[in-house]
Amino acid sequence: MASPSKTVQRHALVTGLNGFTGAYVREVLEESGYQVSAGLKADAAAQDTPAFDITSLEQCRRVVETLRPSHIVHLAAISFVAHDDALEMYRVNVLGTLNLLQACADVGHRPDKILIASSANVYGNAAGVVDESMAPAPVNHYAASKTSMEHMVRTWLDRLPIVMTRPFNYTGHGQTERFLVPKIVAHFVRKEPRIELGNLDVARDFSDVRSVARIYRDLLESDAATGETVNVCSEHPYTLQEVVQLVREASGHDLEIRVNPAFVRQNEVKMLVGSAEKLRRLLPDLPSIEFRDTIRWMVEA
Repeated sequence: MASPSKTVQRHALVTGLNGFTGAYVREVLEESGYQVSAGLKADAAAQDTPAFDITSLEQCRRVVETLRPSHIVHLAAISFVAHDDALEMYRVNVLGTLNLLQACADVGHRPDKILIASSANVYGNAAGVVDESMAPAPVNHYAASKTSMEHMVRTWLDRLPIVMTRPFNYTGHGQTERFLVPKIVAHFVRKEPRIELGNLDVARDFSDVRSVARIYRDLLESDAATGETVNVCSEHPYTLQEVVQLVREASGHDLEIRVNPAFVRQNEVKMLVGSAEKLRRLLPDLPSIEFRDTIRWMVEA
């Protein structure tokens, strides 16, 4: 008599698990029954230390060979646009991604799905609502590194089941104050008398990190997404002025806003708004959280 079949637990390797996005991705994957690993150290997340160096092909091979994960979510990247070491940005964002894919090939492992996070910054100063057919036009090293990464990843689509995402701006509790919205929220929560900002008229398409994490999980499980490059966005732009007003209302505090010319970046992307048409087609039950509710959550956290 054949033995009863056993349910095989899915195992997700998440690079960048200890980062801002990784914490939320881990939560939604574990809720869906995945075992989640950052690498070979079982306690890596608790120690807040990286489990392996993504820029080392040897270490990538060792992790993939040992874990042989059913799914990979590749979040590890230098994501701060103003990072001052351009060479490191390309090593991590481009070569680190290549190492991960090469490691799968070298050890003969084909996961069920690999999700790779790129960035909507690849669109540069695109006007209007941007869909995935828009040609990349990067205007900074971060965007150029992600564009290069995308071109490299496409050479692997015939060998590995990959979906690439182009997330637009997203935020939430736990994001560092190096990023704009957490900086604004922190100043209001601390009841600071003033804040220095850059161009108040730039507009961004903001999502909630919790929605982004759920979208990543759903794309990971969608056969329709294989081989696709997908915008992850809300389709609703907010200027910096509008963000400040939302935080002002949620916090009940007001402060003086000063424009610091040093914070106005060269090659600043003035408006970046995404089309989620393809995403809705792939994921009909698209999760969504109102940005006003995201701000309230961040203020009250």
